[in-house]
Amino acid sequence: MTTTEIDITAELVRDLLQDQHPDLADRPVKLGARGWDNQLWRLGDDLAVRLPWATQTADALLLKEHAWLPALAPHLPLPVPVPQRLGEPSERFPRPWIVTTWVPGSPADRAPVTRAEEAADTLAAFLTALHRPAPDGAPAGRGRGRGGPLADHAEGFAEGLASATEMGLIPDPDAVRAVWEDAVAAPEWTGPALWLHGDLHPANVLTTDGTFCGVIDFGELCAGDPACDLAAPWTLLPDGAADRFYAAYQPTPDAATLRRARGWAVRRALGGILIGEAGVHGRPGGKPTWGPPAHAALRRLTTTGRR
Repeated sequence: MTTTEIDITAELVRDLLQDQHPDLADRPVKLGARGWDNQLWRLGDDLAVRLPWATQTADALLLKEHAWLPALAPHLPLPVPVPQRLGEPSERFPRPWIVTTWVPGSPADRAPVTRAEEAADTLAAFLTALHRPAPDGAPAGRGRGRGGPLADHAEGFAEGLASATEMGLIPDPDAVRAVWEDAVAAPEWTGPALWLHGDLHPANVLTTDGTFCGVIDFGELCAGDPACDLAAPWTLLPDGAADRFYAAYQPTPDAATLRRARGWAVRRALGGILIGEAGVHGRPGGKPTWGPPAHAALRRLTTTGRR
């Protein structure tokens, strides 16, 4: 990861607004969150400013959200951060930035779901609505593609599993490997390329009162195999709730898609453990709240049946 951290302050945010969107400049500004790619600054009660700060790739991800998310948002049953304004690179801040709607709630890595059945139904309704055929020209997943074949990620998975095993973070690496190998052996997706969130880990899904209330960070929005998103129940829902999710999601996933979803879930859980506890991939000290849901997902995936 290439780090290009910029000192972002409330004063800088106000100056950028004054220069390019002066009608918003008199609103209160306060830090909302520092994410993986972006900083989020609240702008009054209902808006937020997102500025890339720690990765070179963040610029393209913000521009992708600005281009595609406004058309998708009205069809989704949960609030999402809808881009409202685009900020152009300037001498004050040499990168693009956006103003979006503010989505209230607490990230699920900090406030896990407690109302399992309601949360399973809510997540299923959201992904049923999102997973529609994408138009020509829709973005593909970056790198080797989050909506592409699992086999494209075999090298990264093997390296991650080896690292986590060496650090003593995985109690049964053979069981983890077995889930992955079964998923890679499953038939590939042959349906249309569907819209995907692409990054449904607990820090990107919001909760309130024990259930889901919003979905954020669409930087990995892409078109492809829905199995990538259908991995989400394993890390987002409590024990035993994945079956309810898969029963509510439409159309009902076939056996091959469920196998691939388990592979994506193992991959995502492994990454969550490494980032959360080992601080790999450019975050010294890790993200401690990412570890527990990732460990829980691996336990579910390696000690239960296919669902």
